[in-house]
Amino acid sequence: MRNRLLYVILVLIVSLVAFKCGENEMEKQLRNFIDSHVDKVKPLMKEMNETYWQATITGNEEDFEKVASLEIELRTIYSDTADFALIRKFKDEEQISSPLLQRQVEILYSSYLGNQIDPALMKKIVRKSSEIENKFSVFRGTMSGKKVTDNDIKKILSEETDSSVRRAAWFASKQVGGEVASNIIELVKLRNEAAQHLGFENYYVLSLTLTEQKLEDLNQIFDELAQLTEEPFRQLKFEMDSLLAHQYAIAIGGLMPWHYHDPFFQEGPQVYDVNLDKFYQDHDIKELAATFYNGIDLNVDDILARSDLYEKEGKNQHAYCTDIDREGDVRILCNLKNNEKWMDTILHELGHAVYDKYMDPDLPFLLREPAHSFTTEAVAQLFGRLSRNANWIQGMTGISDEERKEIAGTVFKSMRLQQLIFARWCQVMFRFEQALYQNPDQDLNKLWWDLVEKYQMIKRPPQRNAPDWAAKIHFTIVPVYYHNYMLGELLASQMHHYIVFDILDNESDDAVSYINQTEIGDFLKEEIFSVGAKYEWNEMIKHSTGEYLTAKYFVQQFVK
Repeated sequence: MRNRLLYVILVLIVSLVAFKCGENEMEKQLRNFIDSHVDKVKPLMKEMNETYWQATITGNEEDFEKVASLEIELRTIYSDTADFALIRKFKDEEQISSPLLQRQVEILYSSYLGNQIDPALMKKIVRKSSEIENKFSVFRGTMSGKKVTDNDIKKILSEETDSSVRRAAWFASKQVGGEVASNIIELVKLRNEAAQHLGFENYYVLSLTLTEQKLEDLNQIFDELAQLTEEPFRQLKFEMDSLLAHQYAIAIGGLMPWHYHDPFFQEGPQVYDVNLDKFYQDHDIKELAATFYNGIDLNVDDILARSDLYEKEGKNQHAYCTDIDREGDVRILCNLKNNEKWMDTILHELGHAVYDKYMDPDLPFLLREPAHSFTTEAVAQLFGRLSRNANWIQGMTGISDEERKEIAGTVFKSMRLQQLIFARWCQVMFRFEQALYQNPDQDLNKLWWDLVEKYQMIKRPPQRNAPDWAAKIHFTIVPVYYHNYMLGELLASQMHHYIVFDILDNESDDAVSYINQTEIGDFLKEEIFSVGAKYEWNEMIKHSTGEYLTAKYFVQQFVK
């Protein structure tokens, strides 16, 4: 046994030496550059992520300022012109034979290209973004002189039947827009200036290029979705509007934006005589989420132990996941309530978290991230959908067979409505943000409501001329990103189809709940999570599901 072990060790040593000897001079130079680069950026990234975490759970202005300073320091590394010239040389000269080294060069090139701007301009961009985000974190709208949180507003919009109260809550949700709109426009112009210095038309086009996407491809996908969803959405919305009008005792023609259950109408209202909140109100949704994930062999106990999950003063009111160090310190931020919305959210954020947690630790540091931002969104959305799955609700909360049968059809109808609503909402965000960067001086308030009326089929309030668009924090903290949520939904449906018919070998998805199906966790870990950014995103999708990204499974699942 001992001789066998010595033989194996000797073979490994010889193989490693042969590998090193097999590298050409440029590959050795590249490997040394990468090692040096990682030594510089790794501790900075960790400190910045930890500081951002503290800033968002406290609202501390000094922490936000420190994040901005650390980001500037990190961007300064990526702005080095000599390093960029060397990376471009590595990229252009075909002497790198190792696929892992080639992939790291591609990632480095994009990271450096986006930072080849004037350092003074870069500092302005970072500080302006941090300033706006801090305003979002600490701002609270008011109703009758009293401050209200986002959760307060959403509760009113989901439960209140008095139109005047609903109107006041909706207006409160938009008040932050007036506080930040001019700053966002200034930030957009700064970003455009940076992009134009790099030879791009605007920041929107630059951002897509840096994430291996093309505007013409996205326009084609979104045009197709707009066409396929328009009539199904119109029909479902008429049915929904009829129910809402009856609920509020008004004519359908009197429905206004505040009569829907979300400030932006990006989520479907519960109009089909099923209140999903009641299934969660007597359960600890954190424990439900942990039990579910652990049951599919994606343990999240360590993630939850490091996370910040409940409301407090000054804390960011939204939700996100962060990988602090790419070495296992993964956390989520939430503001949990025991309702369906937050059940969806914690399942969603833990989807991001397990993607990060189960990355192959032996991958090079630069490849220890998702294949694309929307591939991690797809996993998050795949699991977030379960909060409205009748089979999942029964398996996790213990409702009876009778209750499950009673809600199954209605819940799917609600889910279909939700997906169509979200698909139409994404049309607004996708098209508005393009136009925002193409011309930030146009009448953005009018443009916003033109798009809302066209794609969401909601009337603008009479004589409304306010920056309601600016109340959406995504324009600041994740610019040129929102379209990825929709791409994520497409991929989630594609993965769902593959899991149901290829992994679980089912004939349909009628009874699927995912509960205790360890094959699902194994598939995700082995085929998606572990490979990180080893492959370009569409190649990863083809490798894991057998097809490149397609909209056909989303349409098959929710539209037809």
